[in-house]
Amino acid sequence: MTTSGLLNHRFILFVFLSLAVLPFLSDSRSMYILFTQIFIFAIFAMSFDLLLGYTGIVSFGHCMFFGIGAYSVSLFLKNFDATIGYFLLGVLVAIVLSGILSYVIGMLSLRLKSHFYAMLTLAISQLLFVLAEKWRSLTMGGDGFTFPVPELFRDRLSFYYVCLILMVMLFVILLAFTRSPLGKVLKAIGQNEQRAEALGYQILHYKVIVSIVAGVVAAISGGLYAVMLRFVNTQVFSIETTLDALLMSMIGGLGTLFGSILGSGIVELAHHGLTELAKLHPIFERWVIFLGLLYILVVLCFPSGIVGSFQEWREKRKQRSVQAATITEQVEGSK
Repeated sequence: MTTSGLLNHRFILFVFLSLAVLPFLSDSRSMYILFTQIFIFAIFAMSFDLLLGYTGIVSFGHCMFFGIGAYSVSLFLKNFDATIGYFLLGVLVAIVLSGILSYVIGMLSLRLKSHFYAMLTLAISQLLFVLAEKWRSLTMGGDGFTFPVPELFRDRLSFYYVCLILMVMLFVILLAFTRSPLGKVLKAIGQNEQRAEALGYQILHYKVIVSIVAGVVAAISGGLYAVMLRFVNTQVFSIETTLDALLMSMIGGLGTLFGSILGSGIVELAHHGLTELAKLHPIFERWVIFLGLLYILVVLCFPSGIVGSFQEWREKRKQRSVQAATITEQVEGSK
């Protein structure tokens, strides 16, 4: 059952409209940056959710596509003119590279058990990390480099709306993708791969397709992230980036897409709030510990994620209503 079928369309629309109106209520530059980062990581988390939440594919190296996007865009803007044209060219190159790499990795590993894909993506992401560290003439290694950005993106408010619009557009596109016949096959694979294969579906083809889509979307988020910071270094290839996407998807609810947006907001707002509290007391400097406690709390209270638990609650409520109506009809019929 789709997100739109279980969540109220008006609520989702209200959330997006509220985010569009938010800048009119506050002109805080730090707020623009914080919410822009939420939008970017929401896109990244949605791409990860396509793999794990819908298809059941575990990836430990999803950060490689994020890093490819970040470096492709930043290198074009650094070495050429800082224009929208070169930004789009950098994004296009990132999409092509991510698509090719996703295809190759998928064909090599997805015909096997899922953990082979997880291990291969982890190995290649670490290979790219080492390559970026050692190729200092191009990447400046771990020190990274700054670069100019197009004039439209220099204004934090303008970039806020660019990222918001892209997040909403990709949410709608990916939601349509998951609701399509292809998306329904992906859900069937995630629920019972052997049964889907017995029905005659070419499992490998569907897995490779979703791997390519997820890699391309992750590359777009990486390019936006680099532009937001106006700086890039090898940390975009770190496994912590993948773990952030995993955390956001699981907190929001796997297989929901909207849960990825919600999870991104919770994680980034918690990170920001704990960082601010560190100014009041040194204990909050260990914000990762508190973030881990938050994750444990959410898993205990909402084992299916916030959106997933809400879906289950609505489904049970609907079943109880149907059962109550059936019992009432039976009682009235016996009179």
